[in-house]
Amino acid sequence: MKILVLGAGGQLGRQLCAELADLGEVTAATREGRPVDGAPDACLATADLAAPDSVLDLLDQMRPDIIANAAAYTAVDAAESDEAVAWAINAQAVGDIAAWAARHGSLVLHYSTDYVFDGNAREPYPEDAPTSPAGAYGRSKLEGEVLLASSGAHYLLFRTAWVYAPWGKNFLLTMLRLAGERDELRVVADQIGAPTSVALIAQATRVAIAAWLAALPRERQVLEGTYHVVASGQTSWHGFAQAIVDAAASAGQLARHPVVMPITTLDFPTPARRPAYSVLDNRKFQHAFGFPLPDWTVGLTQVMDELCETKHI
Repeated sequence: MKILVLGAGGQLGRQLCAELADLGEVTAATREGRPVDGAPDACLATADLAAPDSVLDLLDQMRPDIIANAAAYTAVDAAESDEAVAWAINAQAVGDIAAWAARHGSLVLHYSTDYVFDGNAREPYPEDAPTSPAGAYGRSKLEGEVLLASSGAHYLLFRTAWVYAPWGKNFLLTMLRLAGERDELRVVADQIGAPTSVALIAQATRVAIAAWLAALPRERQVLEGTYHVVASGQTSWHGFAQAIVDAAASAGQLARHPVVMPITTLDFPTPARRPAYSVLDNRKFQHAFGFPLPDWTVGLTQVMDELCETKHI
């Protein structure tokens, strides 16, 4: 079984390389073709979704059975003035990958976002809720979804949100850094979501792939489609930051315990509008694959324990 992980140098891609290794031979593709930390046994390849020919050439050379596309343009604010590039990576490249997979019978794993919704809901969004992205990033990701779903390829599309890891650039690591530097942190309290660790997403991905591989052709068609893969429960960015700081302080990893002050979205303006409500209903995935998606606090505890064990905080 040949598995290609695109975007292997990112938060999720790195975790996927390690998690999927027991399913087959993993090739880790990054823009620079560099080794991926945490996945020393992965084969290396170079692929840049902004240069479609490089991706299609790699697909032709490798002919993977499974393509896990963890690559994306995720600079939400920059996308407002750089929409063409966001569109090329998040939409056009996805369409090219899906078309190749349809021709060769490969399975595509693709990851999308809560930003395809408007953020005005009052209860968790199900998979079939109307989409209405408010910005360029969300529009580009939604177009990628549409191109994948209409390609005729075998696919599993996982929407997720508020993603973090013990490495890379993310909210958790930013809060830990700032907590070590400041006596007060000011964090938005009127945006609601479910912080989701890359470990949970990668574990769910492995379970879904294994179920698809074990299924009969007719059963595979039932499994394919769009799912929400996020932790359960909900909090605000302020609540997430408070939990991070409290956990680090309890572990004796902070010289000071800064105050975490709630602010509003209006107090922290950004070029792109953030969804006020990003909670995704994850029951469909849990029912389809028998895999629990626990409360967001469980993932936070696991990541904080890992950071303490490796002395990264």
